[in-house]
Amino acid sequence: MTIPKLTSLVAAIVLFTTCLPAQDKLNIKFGKVSADDFKVTAAFDSGASAIVIADIGKSVFEGNTKGYFSLNFRRHTRIKILNKNGLDAANVQIPLYTDGSAEEKLINLKAVTYNLEGNTVVETKLDDASVFKDKLNRKLVVKKFTLPAAKEGSIIEFSYSIVSDFLFNLQSWEFQGDYPRLWSEYEVNIPEFFRYVFLSQGSKAYAVNTQETSYGNWSVLVGSNSTSASEVVNLNGNIGINRWAVKNMPSIKEESYTSTINNYITKVEFQLSSVQFPNSARQDIMGTWAKAADNMMKNENFGEDLGRANNWLDDDIKIITAACKTPLDKAKGIYAFVKKNFTCTSKSGTGLQNNIKTVFKNKSGNVAEINLLLTAMLMHENIDTHPMILSTKNHGYAHDFYPLMDRFNYVISFIKIDSAAYYLDASSTTLGFGMLHWKCYNGHARLVDPKNPAPYYLDADSLRETKFTNVIIINAEKGKWEGGYTSTPGLYESVSIKDDVKDKGEEAFFKKIKNGFTGDIKLLNMHIDSLSKDTDPVSINYDFDLNLTEEEDIIYFNPMMSDIYKENPFKSAVRQYPVEMPYSSDEIYVANIDIPDGYVVDEMPKSARVSFNESDGMFEYLISSSGESIQFRCRLKLNKANFMPEEYESLRDFFGYVVKKESGQIVFKKKK
Repeated sequence: MTIPKLTSLVAAIVLFTTCLPAQDKLNIKFGKVSADDFKVTAAFDSGASAIVIADIGKSVFEGNTKGYFSLNFRRHTRIKILNKNGLDAANVQIPLYTDGSAEEKLINLKAVTYNLEGNTVVETKLDDASVFKDKLNRKLVVKKFTLPAAKEGSIIEFSYSIVSDFLFNLQSWEFQGDYPRLWSEYEVNIPEFFRYVFLSQGSKAYAVNTQETSYGNWSVLVGSNSTSASEVVNLNGNIGINRWAVKNMPSIKEESYTSTINNYITKVEFQLSSVQFPNSARQDIMGTWAKAADNMMKNENFGEDLGRANNWLDDDIKIITAACKTPLDKAKGIYAFVKKNFTCTSKSGTGLQNNIKTVFKNKSGNVAEINLLLTAMLMHENIDTHPMILSTKNHGYAHDFYPLMDRFNYVISFIKIDSAAYYLDASSTTLGFGMLHWKCYNGHARLVDPKNPAPYYLDADSLRETKFTNVIIINAEKGKWEGGYTSTPGLYESVSIKDDVKDKGEEAFFKKIKNGFTGDIKLLNMHIDSLSKDTDPVSINYDFDLNLTEEEDIIYFNPMMSDIYKENPFKSAVRQYPVEMPYSSDEIYVANIDIPDGYVVDEMPKSARVSFNESDGMFEYLISSSGESIQFRCRLKLNKANFMPEEYESLRDFFGYVVKKESGQIVFKKKK
């Protein structure tokens, strides 16, 4: 991405209005900590291990000596550590962007720990030698330090500035995090020459949300090199001042069935859209989806190899597809070859570290390399194929309106044969043809096709996972039951089982099952069918001997020997963000149980059938006895995977009922 140097200026004025009086600010100065400041609490967030007293940031544009602008980001943070669980707040990491030749600069770093001894505030300052630098990846380095003398009850404080020549990297701001925030504020001052898209998220209301316009002047040194005389250019223009602040913001906590908590943190982000100076044309920085797709297909780290004939594949593909008669047969054959013969080294990435010929030679690569190789091989056979990019659930949502490439972290291959579409991911040895892992069903995905960069939406609600379990228990010799167990889980649970068995073996798998039982049980004739069939679910089978406590007058037995919800997965009284299950589901558990010799049924749970939100799901628990046996059937069905916050209470109550019913036990009483 190239941003033009200053040659001429054009005005592009945007008028803003003020929404809140300017005096609504927090007056806090670095180093001004009194004994009274240690009394701070956060009653609105019980259980907090630390409190962010203040977190204040500001980004401004400054003229530089390189003929252009730089960003100056300033931050001041003060935190009270309440207990030992909050000590991690004293470990600070400051990420800095780098492109390999230049790097953002950290300046004016100050950090102090305050401890109250008697009624005296004792300061311990950070030594410069205690600041370390690590390289996270090719785009990020991190400066990190630990506040000295931090302990329970300490107040820690740090401030710094980051000077950046990367104008596309206008700092984002999170108003919410691991600890409650009494005050969090961010201000950005943007000259009229630069247009940014503002991306905000979160359900919490701002205490301050203002937009103003002021007038600014910037001095830019141009022509400062050995071959030309330098000249200071003074630039004048309007500044858009945007300011946000929140008060008493509770911490955000991970809960079950959340793709990533980052989707719901209250925050604001920015994307440089365009640059325009007076008397010059506007330069579109962000571009369109078509332009982004075109750039990706020409990029040597993505699609450049796909535009070539790749004749070096001729001999290998001829062998791979020798027995294939149709394009679909060829696609399946090529997919099976790549999946079987290549090792995925990383399940995240949208770029090539090596060209596809090297990937083919090495027989390994990250998910992008493996699936771009798959795409190249399919293209070689004139199959209608394009790469597709998406964002997995743990990476967060990808915007569908703006072509923001850093929001994607996964590449698959998309093909069409006879008007039928298939999603292919050869990075997993246990995924069948046309099957994606449920983690890929995270909303917006994008076809990387300059002629048709179409959006696709992978919705978890469209996935249905079914499971059927059948248990038979009969009387054997006195004081003993014997039985058989057969369970056919859905495709996704089967994928997990196949991966688990491949990694640890069948013996470890069944040992885990045995450890899940209470009582004296012995598993026999254990086997798993269809482990090598990637398009079929597995079938788990075993026989068992179960010793009963013959001396006891009463035997308690839960008819659900497995697949029990032992506790409610939704424990919080309220929830501010959606529940995201991996798929909709339909689980059926059936058992036929002999009444133990010498015993009668004294008590059984009551049968029940309930619906959930009328059409969103149902639960049935049916049990009856006839003669010498008990018939049992339990079914839990959810017709969708995603539930909004306003549905949370009913979802929690529904699962609470499920847990209660599934814990029910049959009471057998010895005959007199």
